[in-house]
Amino acid sequence: QVQLVESGGGLVQAGGSLRLSCAASGRTFSYYAMGWFRQAPGKEREFVAALTWSGASTYYVDSVKGRFTISRDNAKNTVYLQMNSLKPEDTAVYYCAARRASSYSIDADEYYYWGQGTQVTVSS
Repeated sequence: QVQLVESGGGLVQAGGSLRLSCAASGRTFSYYAMGWFRQAPGKEREFVAALTWSGASTYYVDSVKGRFTISRDNAKNTVYLQMNSLKPEDTAVYYCAARRASSYSIDADEYYYWGQGTQVTVSS
């Protein structure tokens, strides 16, 4: 059982930065690959970034490459999403998710545990 709690969302101007955090409960956090997804109003949930349980390998959707960085601190049971050069089209509710596997996935259906989401709003 893993419980995930996101934080760090907010309102920021275009070009600004935010760092999202996702704190996980449980002693086996390091056994889970983690992902970040987002959902904008009227749109389907989309993959943003993911990393392996060790954090050694990461993957990003093309629209955020070079702007977002996913990382994890297994000692703190936390995964992060550093978001720089934010654009209005990044506005969405951001969710972190966990899957009991070493490898990441871009498919939301392969993640079993989800946080409640945190709102990110980027003004133009």
